[in-house]
Amino acid sequence: MNYNDYEIKDFTQERSLSFNDSFAILMRKVYLWMAMALVITGVTSYGVASSPGLMQAILTNNALLWVLIIAEFGLVFAISAAINKLSLTTATLLFVLYSVINGATLSVIFLVYTMESIASVFFITAGTFGVMAFIGYTTKKDLTSLGKMLLMALIGLIIATLVNVFFIQSSGFSLIVSYVGVLIFVGLTAYDSQKIKQMLLQAPDAGESAQKLALLGALTLYLDFINLFIYLLRIFGDRK
Repeated sequence: MNYNDYEIKDFTQERSLSFNDSFAILMRKVYLWMAMALVITGVTSYGVASSPGLMQAILTNNALLWVLIIAEFGLVFAISAAINKLSLTTATLLFVLYSVINGATLSVIFLVYTMESIASVFFITAGTFGVMAFIGYTTKKDLTSLGKMLLMALIGLIIATLVNVFFIQSSGFSLIVSYVGVLIFVGLTAYDSQKIKQMLLQAPDAGESAQKLALLGALTLYLDFINLFIYLLRIFGDRK
C-alpha cells in the first residue's frame, strides 16, 4: 500500500465518522423536539384545565374551539408543506405554537377522565410507542407497503369518526373506532420511525436543511403519539 492509498483510506474513515456523527445528531434532535412538544402540550393542557375561566371560554364558545381546531390543521399543513422555505427558527416556533394550541384543545380530557387514568394511559402509550418505534428503527423489512395501507385506513378512520359524531352518535361504534385507531397508529409509529431513519440517512450533514427534516420527523412522531394516547384513553380511561 503506497502513501496515496493511506490518504484515501484515512479520508474515507473520516468521512464515514462524520456521516455517522451527523446521523446520530439528527436522530437525537428528532426525539428531543418530540419530547419538548409533548412536555409543552402536557403543561399547557393541565394549565388550561386548571383555569376555570379558560375552560369556560373553550367549552361555551364554539367559535373559539373551531378556531383552535382550524389553527391546528393550518399549522401542520404550513410546517409540512413549507418546511423547505421556512427557516429552522421559524419552523421550530410554529411547532411550539402547535404544541401549545393542541394542549389547549386537549385540556378537556381533565374534565372527562380521572387524573390517575390519564397518567396510567400516558405511560401505556409511552411504552407502546417506544416498542413500535424501536421495531420500526431496527427492522430490516421494508414497511412502505404497510405504510400506504395504514394511510388509507387512516382516511377511513377519519370518515368513520365524523359519521359517528354527526349522525350515528353511538358509544359502541366509538369504541370500535378507538380500537381501530390504536392499531393504525401503532403501525404508523413503526412505519414513520423507519421512514425518518431512511430520510436522515440520506442527509449529507447535520446542517439547517437536514435539521428541518428532523423537525418534520419529530412532528410526525408527535402526532402518532398524541393520537395513540387519545385512542387508548378512550378505551382504558376511567371517566369521572
